Amino acid sequence: MKIFISGVIPQIGVKMLQEEGYIVEEWNHSQPITLDELIDKCKDADGYINVMSPVSGKFLEACSQLKVISTFSVGFNHIDIPTSTRLGIPVGNTPDVLSNATADTAFLLMLNVSRKAFFNYRRIIEGNWKPGFLSVDYLGQELNGKTLGIFGMGRIGFKMAEKCKGAYGMKVIYHNRHKQEQAEKEIGATYVSFEELLNQADVLSIHAPLSEENKGIFNDSTLKKMKNTSILINTARGAMVNEKDLIQALQSGQIWGAGLDVTDPEPMKADNPLLQMENVAITPHIGSATVEARNAMSVLCAKNIIAGIKGEKLPCVVNPEVYKNN
Repeated sequence: MKIFISGVIPQIGVKMLQEEGYIVEEWNHSQPITLDELIDKCKDADGYINVMSPVSGKFLEACSQLKVISTFSVGFNHIDIPTSTRLGIPVGNTPDVLSNATADTAFLLMLNVSRKAFFNYRRIIEGNWKPGFLSVDYLGQELNGKTLGIFGMGRIGFKMAEKCKGAYGMKVIYHNRHKQEQAEKEIGATYVSFEELLNQADVLSIHAPLSEENKGIFNDSTLKKMKNTSILINTARGAMVNEKDLIQALQSGQIWGAGLDVTDPEPMKADNPLLQMENVAITPHIGSATVEARNAMSVLCAKNIIAGIKGEKLPCVVNPEVYKNN
C-alpha cells in the first residue's frame, strides 16, 4: 500500500503508517505541489494525506482508485466533497485536537489588539520609543467585563469563550446554526441573532467553518452594525471577511481594531495597509502551530488513513454519506 502526503507532517503519524507496512512518500520541496505533480504522485496511491492543497474534481477523477483521503486540517472547503462521495472516497479531517491551540491564538490576538502590542513592539524596533510620553498616546482598551460575541460556537468557539469568561469575566453571546446547550449551561452563554451579535459584541470572534452562505459575511454592511469600539478577531477562514471593507472600516473608525490569523489571500502581501495599522495584529495562520496540536493532527490523519485502507469507517469522516453508496 502506498500513501502520499503533499507536505511534511510530524513524523509520529508517518511512523504509524510505516508500522502498518505502508510505503509513505512526503512532498518535501519548498514550493507547493502542482496539480499535475499531485496527480502523478497519487495515480497509483491507496491513501492521500492532503496538506492544504486544493483537491479538485479533476484530481479526484484522475485518482479515483484512492481508498481514502485525510486532510491535515479541520476545514475541508478546499476539497471537492461531492465528487469524493460520488467516487466512493471517504474524506477525513482533524477536528478538536487543535481547538485549544486555535482558541489560544484568538485570545492572543484579542489581547494584542486591545493593547496595540504588535504596533508598540514595532515602535521599538524602528527606534520610535522616545524619552517621555503623552498620556493620550497609543491607548488601548481593557477587557474586563466586556461582551464577547462568538460567531460559530463549535469546539474552538467554546474554548475561546471559556478562556475569556475565566480570564476577564466577559459576558458571552453567540450566534450559531443551532443553540449550544453546553455553552449555555457551563459558560452562561446567550444565543442571539446575527444582528444582535453585531450590535452588542465588544469583541467579535469568528469560529465558523467557511461556507457559501457565510463567505464575505463580514463586509461593509455588517461592519457598520458593529460598535465603533469593537474588535474583530478571525482565526477561521480569511474569505469570511471582505478585506477591502475591513480596511475601510478601520480607517474610518467604524470599528476599533482587528486581529487576524487568516487572510484572503494567503500569504498576505507585505505592503498590505493592515500591517501598518496601530490597532491591528496579524499572525501568519499559526492557529494550530503547537507541538502538541500538530502531533495530534498527524496521529489523527494516520488513523483516518489506516481505517480507510482497511475498509473501516474513518474516526473523523466529513462525508459519512459515502458509506451509504457502498
